[in-house]
Amino acid sequence: MSNRYAFFEKQYIGRDYIRICIRLVMAAFCFAAYVYERDRDNTQDLFLVVGFGIIGVSIALLFLIQYKTIIDNKKIVIDGLWSAKRVEIDLNSIVKVRKDTYSNYLFNNPVYNLHRKGSIRFYSSGKDAVVLTDTDGFEYYIGTQRPNEMYLVIQAEMKS
Repeated sequence: MSNRYAFFEKQYIGRDYIRICIRLVMAAFCFAAYVYERDRDNTQDLFLVVGFGIIGVSIALLFLIQYKTIIDNKKIVIDGLWSAKRVEIDLNSIVKVRKDTYSNYLFNNPVYNLHRKGSIRFYSSGKDAVVLTDTDGFEYYIGTQRPNEMYLVIQAEMKS
């Protein structure tokens, strides 16, 4: 499938390392509470069920795609989850491309098509982004795991 497009990338909701750590700490707390409460009360089974539930949801999130980024034919297509609106960015209207850090914060929530302060943001995990500026002054922050490759493909598509 990657041979059909100049650039193709899938971003997954559950593959952000900080969120994985948070879910694992919550599950570990449930298992510790289960062991501690084993001889005291009848609610200890609830901790075990919740702990395994957190692990199960965490595994399911590893395979859930938040959005796909496709660059081809002087267009960037960002296609989100089930009911998310498909976003197409025409590279003919882009005046500037740069690589940047998505955010300086340690925790960043996954977002899709978030309009904020003159920018439109797409982010799932990691810390890198490619920033596109169009003729109207809007900035598109597109989070990516491969910023160098995406940057070079966008520049090549804009030149051709």
